[in-house]
Amino acid sequence: MAELHRVDGSFEVPDALPFIALRDLVYFPYMILPLLIGRPPSVAALAEAEAEDGLALLVAQRDPAVDEPKRNDLFQVGTVIRVLRSSKLADGTARVVMEGLGRAVVERWPKAGQGSRAGVRLLTQWEREGGAGSGGSESGLGPLAREVEELFREYARMSENIPDQVVELVEASADRVRRSLLMAGHLLVGTAEKQELLEAVDLEGRYRILREILVRENEILRIHAKLDAEIGFTLEESRRGHPPDDPLAALRRRTGDGDPEWTELERTIAVTPLPAHAKDRVEKEFGRLRKLSSVAPEASVIRTYLDWILALPWEGETKDNLDVTHAATVLEAEHYGLEEVKERLLDHIAVLSLVGKLQGPILCLVGPPGVGKTSLGRSIARCLDRKFVRVSLGGVRDEAEIRGHRRTYVGALPGRVLQGMRKGGARNPVFLLDEVDKLARDFHGDPGAALLEVLDPEQNQAFTDHYLELEFDLSDVLFVATANTLGEIPAPLRDRMEVIRLSGYLDTEKRIIARRFIWPRQLARHGIESYEPEIAEEAVQAVVTQYTREAGVRELERRLSRIARKLARAVAAEGGKAPPSVVEPADLRELLGPPPRRPQRRDEGTDRAGIACGLAWTAAGGEVLEVEVAAVPGSGKMQLTGTLGDVMKESAFAAVTYARSRAGRLGLPKRFHKELDIHIHIPEGATPKDGPSAGITIAVALISALTDTATRADVAMTGEITLRGRVLPVGGIKEKAVAALRGGIKHVLLPAANASEIEELPQEVRDGVELVPLETMDQVLGEALAPRRAGRARGKAALGATVS
Repeated sequence: MAELHRVDGSFEVPDALPFIALRDLVYFPYMILPLLIGRPPSVAALAEAEAEDGLALLVAQRDPAVDEPKRNDLFQVGTVIRVLRSSKLADGTARVVMEGLGRAVVERWPKAGQGSRAGVRLLTQWEREGGAGSGGSESGLGPLAREVEELFREYARMSENIPDQVVELVEASADRVRRSLLMAGHLLVGTAEKQELLEAVDLEGRYRILREILVRENEILRIHAKLDAEIGFTLEESRRGHPPDDPLAALRRRTGDGDPEWTELERTIAVTPLPAHAKDRVEKEFGRLRKLSSVAPEASVIRTYLDWILALPWEGETKDNLDVTHAATVLEAEHYGLEEVKERLLDHIAVLSLVGKLQGPILCLVGPPGVGKTSLGRSIARCLDRKFVRVSLGGVRDEAEIRGHRRTYVGALPGRVLQGMRKGGARNPVFLLDEVDKLARDFHGDPGAALLEVLDPEQNQAFTDHYLELEFDLSDVLFVATANTLGEIPAPLRDRMEVIRLSGYLDTEKRIIARRFIWPRQLARHGIESYEPEIAEEAVQAVVTQYTREAGVRELERRLSRIARKLARAVAAEGGKAPPSVVEPADLRELLGPPPRRPQRRDEGTDRAGIACGLAWTAAGGEVLEVEVAAVPGSGKMQLTGTLGDVMKESAFAAVTYARSRAGRLGLPKRFHKELDIHIHIPEGATPKDGPSAGITIAVALISALTDTATRADVAMTGEITLRGRVLPVGGIKEKAVAALRGGIKHVLLPAANASEIEELPQEVRDGVELVPLETMDQVLGEALAPRRAGRARGKAALGATVS
C-alpha cells in the first residue's frame, strides 16, 4: 500500500491496480469527466475496480488504431482514478464518471491470461516542489507560472471548447501542481504532447512545456479568428453585389495562408462524383472541419468520416459481360461436375443479359465443406467480368458488424457491407456472404436480422449504415451466400434466398478433379512443375477410397499436397535429380503412410442377423451407418446407445411398438417385450446422431434380431416409420444416394414420397445403385431380409395391402 496525499484528502493506493487503456485521450489528475468504456477487457477491469475500492489506472495507447493493445502499445505513466458513478448501457458499454487522483508509473504488466492488474508506483512531487501550496521561487518558477496562466486565459477566451468554469477552477486552485495539471488536461492537443505533460519529472519542466504549447496554439487560434473575420467580410461584400470569383481562394491569396491537407481534401471532394444527398453532407462536414484545428480530436473524426464517403463507389461500376457462352466456358474451365449448379447459374446470367438488371432472390449455395462454394462465387464474378468481394460471417454476433457503429463511439467504422463495397471499388460487384449459417446472436443484437435489409431487393436500394447515416444503393450488387446447412439460417433470411444445393462429388468426379486441377496446382506450388511427374489414375483412386472420407475434395487436396512435398524433398536431397515420373499405388504407403481406412466391402456373403445398413445426412455429406440390435433373455428392458438425439430415440420406440403390433405375423411370442431385453446401438458411439430417417433401419435390425433372420449387406435404407408401419419421406436423398454408391451399396430403399427425386440424381448414381421406393414396412422387410427372392415375393404380395 502507498498513500497518495492531496490537498482535499489522502487515499490508500494498492501496489497493483486494474488498468484501462484509452484511445486518443490522456486523463489527468484532478479532472472529473464522463467516459464511455466498451472494449471487453476494459469493461472487465472497471468491474474489478468497482468490486473493491473503486480505484483503477488509466493509461493511453500509443496508436489509437490498435483494438487489442499489448504492453508495448501502452505508455508507462498513467493516472490513478476513482470511480464516482457508473451505469451500463443497453449495448454493453459502460458510462463512467471518474476523478483523477494522481500519477503512477507501471513497473510490472500482467502476463497473458493473468488478469488485468498492473504493478504501479506512485509519482509524487510534493517534496521536490516545496510542498502543497508552495509558490516556488519568485525569481524562478513564479514569473514562468504567471506567464503560462495568462497564456491559458487567452487560450480559453479564443477557444470555443473551454468553458469559463475551467478558467475559474484553475485560478481558484491553491497550489501550482494542481493548476498545471488542470491546464494540461484541458488543452486540445495531440496524445503525444499530453503524455509528455503527464510524464514531466518536475513542476518547472511541465510549465515550460505548457508555455511552448500555449504560445503555438494561441497563434493558431489568432490566425483562425482572422480567417473567420476575413470570410465574414468577403461574404458581406458578396451580399452587397461585389462577389469575388472564389471567396475562399481570394481569402487564401490575401492572407498567404492555407492548409495543404485541407486543400488536397477540397480538391478530392471537387472531382469525386457523389449523389446529391452525399454531396450536401460532405460540404457540410468539410465546412465544420475547416473551422477546427488540424490537431483537434474532432478533426480526425470528421476527416475519417469524409474519407469513407469519398472512397465508396457511389457512381462507378464495371460493364457486365453477359455472353452466356463465355460464362459456360469459364465455369467448365474452373469446375468439373456440378452440372445442375452450372445450369442454374447460366439461367441467371441469361436472364440478366435480357433484362439488364435482375431483381430477384439472392443465390444461396448450400453444401458440405470442400465442394467449391466459395470458388463458384469467384467464377460467377469472372463470368460477368465483375469485381469480387468476399465477407466471412462465421462467428459474427454483433449487429454493428453489418450496419456499422455510430460515430459517437471511439474508433467507429462502417459495417462489413460498406467495407466490402469500398474494397471492391465498384457499385455492382459479386458480393459473397460466406458461411451465412454460422451467424451468432446475443445481447449485442441479431446480425441475421441486420442482413434482411441488405438482401431484400425491395429495400437494399436505400441501405443505411449507422456510421455513414446516408442511403447507399445496393440494388446493383449480385449477392451470393454460402452455407453448410440450411436449417441454421434464420427463416426470414432464408425466405429471401434461392437455394442451390451442392451434394458433393462422386468418386469418378474426384479422380478427374484430382488429375486435371489439383495435381498440376500442387506441382506448381512445390516447385517441381518442370519435372512433370504424373500420378497414376489407380493411385488417385486409392487416395480417394483409402485416405479420404469426405463429400468435397479438401482432404484429397491435402493428401496430394503431401505427396508433392515428398517429391520436392527428394529432388532437393538428390541435388536436382528428377523424381519418379509416375506415382503408382505401391508408392502411396511410403509417401502417405498406412491407409487410415479400408474400403468397405459389401457382398451377399456377409449377410447377418440383427444388423441393418442405414443412410444419414450430415453437414459433411451423406454417410452409411449400421444399426445393431441385440435381444437377450431378460425382463423387458430397452437400452439405447450411440449418443442418440431425442428424435432418433422416439424412432426406436416407434420401431419396437411396430414389432409388437406385428408379433403374430412375424412369428414372435406375444410377450416377447416382457421376456427379452433389447439393446439398440448405432456406431460410432462418440458421434452425436439425430433425426427420424433411421426409423425403418432400426425396425429392420430389430425384427432381424428378434426373428434371427439375416439382413442383406448390400441393402441400405432411409425413411421415417410410424406406429402403423407407414414409411414417411425424409430429406437429403441425393447426398444419401451418393454415400451409398461410395460405400459399395447396391440397393437403396427409400420412401415412395421421395421417388420424384430419383430423376434428379446423377446418372452414375442411378446406374450404380438400384433405388427402390416403398410405402410400408411390410415392403421394406420383403426387400431387406434374406433370402432375396423370398423377400421380393413377400414385398410384392404386401404391396398395396392396407396396414392396420
